[in-house]
Amino acid sequence: MPNLLAFIPAAFLIAMVPGPATVMLIKQAAKGSRRNSFATIAGIEAGVAFWGLAAVFGLTALLIASQIAYDVLRVAGAVFLIYLGVKALFFSKRGDDGEEPAGRGFRSGFLINVGNPKAGVFAISFLPQFVPADAGPWPLLLCVAVWIAVDVVWFSALALLVTRLGEWLRRDRVKRWLERTSGGVLVGFGVTVALEG
Repeated sequence: MPNLLAFIPAAFLIAMVPGPATVMLIKQAAKGSRRNSFATIAGIEAGVAFWGLAAVFGLTALLIASQIAYDVLRVAGAVFLIYLGVKALFFSKRGDDGEEPAGRGFRSGFLINVGNPKAGVFAISFLPQFVPADAGPWPLLLCVAVWIAVDVVWFSALALLVTRLGEWLRRDRVKRWLERTSGGVLVGFGVTVALEG
């Protein structure tokens, strides 16, 4: 069995470290739609599940072994982050009420996580630390499930907090500032991912 007493607090600490997925969730939740916020969380966690399962079955080892595979995924992820950032910076609509198809939030959350090769490398280096070497796939699968559950708790609390501030966040001046800030942060994450070796 995995060492869940050590794994759960470690998973919470990882969830709390801000990254592109956190920025995307705050951006969606600030629009005031819980449905879109939870669709974004579902997409983020689908990405976590993808990398977790890839780590369980050894597929993320390809990212470590193949520089080409890592670089292709890294550049694709960077382009997507920069696209989202530029879109937020220059193409957000002033009178937008924030309601958009939930599928868009899911897709963005999923692609942000799947397009981040560091998430794959992190999964293959993080998960095995809490499982005995000869344990087989089931304890690792349990860790992935716990990781997703911890993420859902943290991101749901964050989304609910941000949507509660909704009226203030949807004021035109605050909304423009939030769009520009989140856009700049996403572009920054994208450039950082693109330039990393």
